[in-house]
Amino acid sequence: MQLPKRCLAAIACLLLLPSLQATADERIAYITAPELEQLLKAQRGKVILVNFWATWCAPCLKEIPALMELADEYPDHGFELVAVALDDPDMGDAQIRNFMDRFFPGFTTYARLDYEMSTPVAVIDPVWNEILPTSYALNRDGRVAAKIQGGKSKDEFAAAIAPLLED
Repeated sequence: MQLPKRCLAAIACLLLLPSLQATADERIAYITAPELEQLLKAQRGKVILVNFWATWCAPCLKEIPALMELADEYPDHGFELVAVALDDPDMGDAQIRNFMDRFFPGFTTYARLDYEMSTPVAVIDPVWNEILPTSYALNRDGRVAAKIQGGKSKDEFAAAIAPLLED
């Protein structure tokens, strides 16, 4: 039996889709380290704050509202928040989704697919010390301008990104 060309084309497209995928909850998308690297390259020209967090991290809980406020405050200034949950990918998205439903229903994030927690962070910082939360302010050229660790306030994040937005 021969499949119609449209069916073959559709199957080929499905097979070629990258592993970056949305879950049933559109607020969460899985991502690998190479995909994160490509995502950050595609965002060049913007000031990016990459935040690595986890549901089991109490200081992360403290700073996520500040990150959400910043994302809402600076969209017209070329600012982008890229949040990446470092929870164990074997747990599925239920753990992250439940956390977000309970505390931050308006938050969107990527979730790691890599086995090692440090693999996606190594895209930016190969010698990361595994402290969470960790954020990196990237300038418009994609270079790290600031490394921010521990639960920080909106003002502390704003102090790191404001000079980059002026460039």
